[in-house]
Amino acid sequence: MLRRLYDWTMALSARKSAEVWLAVIAFVESSVFLVPADVLFLPMSLAKPERAWRYALIATIFSVLGGIAGWWIGYFAFDAIAAPILEFYGKLDTFNQLKSGITFETIVLMLVTSGFAHLPPIKVVTILSGAVHVDIWLFILSAAITRGARFFLLAWLLRRYGEGIRHFIEKRLGQIAMAAAAVLIVAYIAYKYLVH
Repeated sequence: MLRRLYDWTMALSARKSAEVWLAVIAFVESSVFLVPADVLFLPMSLAKPERAWRYALIATIFSVLGGIAGWWIGYFAFDAIAAPILEFYGKLDTFNQLKSGITFETIVLMLVTSGFAHLPPIKVVTILSGAVHVDIWLFILSAAITRGARFFLLAWLLRRYGEGIRHFIEKRLGQIAMAAAAVLIVAYIAYKYLVH
């Protein structure tokens, strides 16, 4: 099923309505969808490099709006909407573990790592942010910075290096982003250890 979903998303990049689909997928990725917007953003930017910045802006705006929707679900409709979504993806136990030990610092760290590196998945963090009542303006600011950084970095790489960088992005950028997220997590743990 996941492979069919991925193939369907890739096929959307060739359509005239690709920008609309990019906006839709970026929006729903941040609250309910399994496939990241990158799988549509990358081929679109490679096909029309002169529009890469435009695509990055569309993806960023709609990803943030989708994050706000996820926050809203967590804040106002956790039991009715969020719990069944998380259970469907097998993430409800992970969510409950995260929620039980959440602090202000950890939620900010997760907003940064999930926005940039999908660690943990962005949809989990957006719903969690609402469920633990993270300030909406802090949430919007962090989502705009991290999601924007991700999409605009991808746009810059694709414009600068073209098709040659695509394989690297698809195979290695996620690993590099996860390594950067791991460094942030270790720095946070070290900070907490030194302060206490």
